Amino acid sequence: MQTPSLVAPRNIFRDLSLSAIVAGFVTVLVGFTSSAAIVFQAAQSLGANDDEISSWMWALGLGMGLTSIALSWVYRIPVVTAWSTPGAAMLMTSTAGLPMSDAIGAFVIAGLLTVIVGFTGWFERMIRRIPVSIACGMLGGVLLRFGMEAFGVLNTQLVLASLMFAAYILARRFLTRYAVAYAGFAGLLHVEVLTLQLTTPVFTMPTFSLAAILGIALPLFIVTMTSQNMPGVAVIRASGYDLPISRPIGWIGVANTFLAPFGAYALNLAAITAAICTGRDAHEDAARRYTAAIAAGVFYLILGLFGATVAALLSAFPKELIVAIAGFALLGTIGSSLTTALENESQREAALVTFLVTASGISLVGIGSAFWALVIGSVTLHILKRRPAH
Repeated sequence: MQTPSLVAPRNIFRDLSLSAIVAGFVTVLVGFTSSAAIVFQAAQSLGANDDEISSWMWALGLGMGLTSIALSWVYRIPVVTAWSTPGAAMLMTSTAGLPMSDAIGAFVIAGLLTVIVGFTGWFERMIRRIPVSIACGMLGGVLLRFGMEAFGVLNTQLVLASLMFAAYILARRFLTRYAVAYAGFAGLLHVEVLTLQLTTPVFTMPTFSLAAILGIALPLFIVTMTSQNMPGVAVIRASGYDLPISRPIGWIGVANTFLAPFGAYALNLAAITAAICTGRDAHEDAARRYTAAIAAGVFYLILGLFGATVAALLSAFPKELIVAIAGFALLGTIGSSLTTALENESQREAALVTFLVTASGISLVGIGSAFWALVIGSVTLHILKRRPAH
């Protein structure tokens, strides 16, 4: 295992290589193109205007950039952070009727919870108490609507949706350009709104409500911890690095808390994109791969500074294209969530109940379905575990 080099500092300029810079760039490119549309939709679901959406991109880019650079520099290990894609998806189903300020307050609470469980060392102990099947059942239920809406686009934009699905099936990302090209030729691409400009962050004063804390903060915190940070830890350790987990999680929570009023809803350890920086393609020498994560952090900062342009680019695309991109990008996550949720036979019924309650979109006493799914699923699991054998 590669252990953190906190005593003997390394020369970053000597360790840096072209392959590390390329790996960092690809990491950011994949991270943004695969899920920026989902974050865009999450902000829109809260009624965010163009300036606020730009601020979200600014805050998330700044948070990911600073934490990736700082943690990788301190530990000399490739530590890549990301926004919570499942968290963004969850926001679209649990924020109905809530003002933006209440959601921002929930982001602050979720960030503070991350700080607490990180610095106290509760993270790993707490995660073990939440059955993975229940967490994955909730996640699958949250994401289900995105997969369904992606195919629902066939009703209004048959050619566009068909091209997007063909891109997913045949080459994932390589044919997506043809869907965008079709949108342009069909007059659906509003490029006149595109401008290259620096982002002016928008501060929203947090307000706190019980409905937002229970319906947004707690589910967002749990989803981020279970579906994002856990795989992130697994990727780092599977790559041979012995990263002390608790303090990095705590510092990610600090960044999240301070940037939440500007739209940083959830930051966490990256998983899929992190693997780009921890693999041999980043650098043959494992001890030098931390520079790839630092390079990724620099690219995240640049994209964050131009968050207004990112938001304008997404605004230029027709709504159907954004929905299709988001839905098809999440198909793999939906499948893996359901597989994990249902693979344990003794927990299968409870996981299925959790999935169905979440997918139903119910809202009781102003609290969204994600929270009630966790409650009902956990109670179901507890009861079924205690039923007498026949």
